[in-house]
Amino acid sequence: MKKFAASTALALIACAGAATTASAQDISACLITKTDTNPFFVKMKEGAQAKADELGIALKTFAGKVDGDNETQVAAIETCIADGASGILITASSTSAIVPVVEQARDAGILVIALDTPLEPIDAADATFATDNFLAGELIGKWAAAKLGDAAADARIAMLDLDISQPTVGVLRDQGFLQGFGIDLGDPNKWGDEDDDRIVGNDVTQGNQEGGRRAMENLLAQDPEINVVYTINEPAAAGAYEALKAMGRENDVLIVSVDGGCPGVQNIADGVIGATSQQYPLLMASLGIEAIHEFATTGEKPEPTEGKNFFDTGVALVTDEPADGVDSISVEEGMDLCWG
Repeated sequence: MKKFAASTALALIACAGAATTASAQDISACLITKTDTNPFFVKMKEGAQAKADELGIALKTFAGKVDGDNETQVAAIETCIADGASGILITASSTSAIVPVVEQARDAGILVIALDTPLEPIDAADATFATDNFLAGELIGKWAAAKLGDAAADARIAMLDLDISQPTVGVLRDQGFLQGFGIDLGDPNKWGDEDDDRIVGNDVTQGNQEGGRRAMENLLAQDPEINVVYTINEPAAAGAYEALKAMGRENDVLIVSVDGGCPGVQNIADGVIGATSQQYPLLMASLGIEAIHEFATTGEKPEPTEGKNFFDTGVALVTDEPADGVDSISVEEGMDLCWG
């Protein structure tokens, strides 16, 4: 029984029953990402292509025009079904709207693996290979609370989320951060229903720098004394920093984020971000291609990491200001592992 090795996790491949097997030259796969411009998805494509080349798998890649472009992703899956793909790897823009066409792919005997973003429900895909996004948020929340110490009780927190679609990866990160910071959650499957007075408010960024700047400006207009900023990712964090700098507040606000791309890790060294949780998209996609190869040649499907409902591809907190009780790696270590 084959094992997939990850930097922080191992998962076993379990028998899937009467699946059709194929020789290596007959295997084809599809990678469908939210966009083809975000460095995270660029690295994911790189990892998938390298592993496909290594295993002799024909790989086709597709991407939405913008984050949230479900229509283009649906069309991509329909193309993969028509082409007779052995497996599909997808980072879904809409975790629920994509499910009907995913069901069509699975009914056609195609292995469907969600990368990074679990579908709603999670078992709509055969498997999910992802960062533990709740843990990623929890790590930066714990770090921010530890850095503030007693002042955490009086924090003024801005929550810069991805978009209004819930539940998503963004919800997991948001809720993880709040729990890590010591704030009681409402419904953990959505953001914005907490009643802690320390939260100034939530705004959406679409995960880009301009959106981060605009969202930060909106929340500063509500409360110019914000001193902690959670951001869905590092481009949004860079935009938030621009807005804070325009007000002369860049040196007295803690900004935390998630992703671990090389520009984001460099932003820690430059003092833009205090800490980020680093994830590993190249490994995520590479292991997904391995799983498709295994399924196509043996009929075996991947199982989740023990104790979780997904295959955990690892996460680490990156900062040059370690906090007591919060495991972290240095910026130097983060640069050795970063992407983008």
